[in-house]
Amino acid sequence: MYNSSRHFFLLEFHEPRILQNLIFSLILLTYIMTLSGNFLIIVLIWKSHNLHTPMYFFLVNLSFLEIWFTTSIAPRFLSILAFGSITVSFWSCLTQCYFYFFLGSVEFFVLTIMSFDRYIAICYPLHYTTLMNRGLCIQLALCSWVGGFLETVVPTILVSQLPFCGSNRINHFFCDVDQLLKLACADTKFIELLNLLISSVIIFVSLICIIVSYTKIITTISKIPSRGGRWRSFSTCVSHLILVSLFYGASLCMSLKSIKGTTMNFNKLATVLNTIVTPLLNPFIYTLRNNQVKNALRRLMGGKISNA
Repeated sequence: MYNSSRHFFLLEFHEPRILQNLIFSLILLTYIMTLSGNFLIIVLIWKSHNLHTPMYFFLVNLSFLEIWFTTSIAPRFLSILAFGSITVSFWSCLTQCYFYFFLGSVEFFVLTIMSFDRYIAICYPLHYTTLMNRGLCIQLALCSWVGGFLETVVPTILVSQLPFCGSNRINHFFCDVDQLLKLACADTKFIELLNLLISSVIIFVSLICIIVSYTKIITTISKIPSRGGRWRSFSTCVSHLILVSLFYGASLCMSLKSIKGTTMNFNKLATVLNTIVTPLLNPFIYTLRNNQVKNALRRLMGGKISNA
């Protein structure tokens, strides 16, 4: 059977209608707040010249990324809950699968770069503006997006060449590649091994880089004589650490495939956490803990009220 004419059926929800409506309302509200909050951060940083620094440049990249990352999952999830539209064509399925893993990979890279930025800012404060110049920031951001594209495109091409027959039901609310490979009528061990290798390298290498950066950051901070100075230095890293803990924690949960009978529950929960909850928390984490962002927001809102 040709892949281009193949259709799949995503996970169908059999819960009572009232519960589905409640889940739909929560996901829709979360999605709207995620888009609004991250878009507000982008506009706020763009409008505030005092926020035109490397840290906020990477935050703009992260917010832009979060908008598309949650969009790769939430609209399809909402259509299933609202209309029961579980049918998806092969190419639509493959496209969703690609963008989910492409954007997820970019997020690992961006979070790693943000930890490197904090490392330079705290360990080499006198050379920060020289080292983290505009050109380097743009290069690091481009490397994140290009790296995510390159590491995802080869496995996607390989999956697109697979023949599918028999069952066409995907045990997930989006086109997860692991579930898609189970429906193939061919040996998929090479693709599975390639996916495992790529994901392991991205997750663990980026995590090691973040751990090394924060080890050196903590070592430098511990040498600051005053307690207030130590806290002021570390407070610039707290928001990033919270996001890293959420994103990597959910990703590691998805790797717990050795736990039989709970693997899919872990994957579904981790998908919701990574693509719906974490993108929502991003703007709140950075605005509620950051006086510069809060002051810029007050100035922006004050200017709009004055113009009105």
